[in-house]
Amino acid sequence: MKISTLAFALSAIGAATAVQAADIKIGAAEALSGGAAQYGISIRNAQQLAVEQINAAGGVNGDKLVLVVEDEQGKKEEAINVFKKLIFQDRVLMIFGPTLSNSAQAAFPIAQAAKIPAFGTSTTADGITSIGDFTFRNAVTEADVLPETVKAAVKAAGVKKVAVMYGNDDVFTKSGYDNFKKALADQNITVTTTETFAKGDVDFKAQLTKIKASNPDAIVLSALMAEGAPIMVQARQIGLNVPVIGGNGMNSVKVFDLAKGASDGLWVGSPWSAENKTAENTKFMESYTQKYKTAPDQFAAQAYDGIYIAAAALKGIKLTGKIEADRKALRDALATVKHTGATGAFAFRRVNDKAGKPAGYDADQKPIISVTKQGRYTIAQ
Repeated sequence: MKISTLAFALSAIGAATAVQAADIKIGAAEALSGGAAQYGISIRNAQQLAVEQINAAGGVNGDKLVLVVEDEQGKKEEAINVFKKLIFQDRVLMIFGPTLSNSAQAAFPIAQAAKIPAFGTSTTADGITSIGDFTFRNAVTEADVLPETVKAAVKAAGVKKVAVMYGNDDVFTKSGYDNFKKALADQNITVTTTETFAKGDVDFKAQLTKIKASNPDAIVLSALMAEGAPIMVQARQIGLNVPVIGGNGMNSVKVFDLAKGASDGLWVGSPWSAENKTAENTKFMESYTQKYKTAPDQFAAQAYDGIYIAAAALKGIKLTGKIEADRKALRDALATVKHTGATGAFAFRRVNDKAGKPAGYDADQKPIISVTKQGRYTIAQ
């Protein structure tokens, strides 16, 4: 079944119902097909789970949340089209997504111009929330996470020199490279060589052979999983068995399926960890696993918390039925939300645009650094 244009109206017992006048429509633009679907499906699943739980507990001030889901396919053009549909045709109150930073940079200006809150749960590239004051994300930026990831790996693995590899045709992976480069310079780590690749590449042996010849202590990798997992596999195949220091795109349980026996020694940072045994995270993990028969990842956790953050904001306002006024009221309420969920204690922090004027809102959270061992992420000590 094609998921595009499918609205999920979830009742208190989790069954679908028709949209009623008092229902609160929230848009979700996620990559449910294409190369980014491994992230987007996880996000969509967690959003549905959160909506079901909130509605089962009485909804928002007695009203039900309705998730209107669209497949933006991980493409900028589709993200723009989906945002326009959700804003002007479905007239949702806010939009979650899109999945990739590339798409968010293309679609968020549409939301900003229409004055509707746009909320990224998986977009970590620099500059996304500087687009304007209707832009939000609870995904901790690469600029905040990557220096801490590098620091932890350097300390634990005795890393003194690294080779760098990054995707040079994607906003997210290029932003990751820029932040890695700065972190390495700040921490006086020598770069032995820098290699690039493009989305869709499948053979990385030439770059990895050059990297092996440079004799690094680790590989710093800014990649999405579709390319990142094969890079790890091919590195091990040529005897390049050094640690891999990855960005947000590598922080998914999918690495264990895609890289299999080559998945050990991957360092990543995130505010969420499966090993974090708080009551909120335990509830989330148990609920997600029971419903979907698979373990959640960072992207699911952030999407799940995102719905609860929106619900908390909605509980603090009185909806008038005038969509423009209600969108602005929700924007104002969102900025003040403090929430403790699967990813821990959360609040927003205001960021500035390129001119130095106040713009959108980023996550104010500290990352947890993890390393993969024997098919699981473990918190680095």
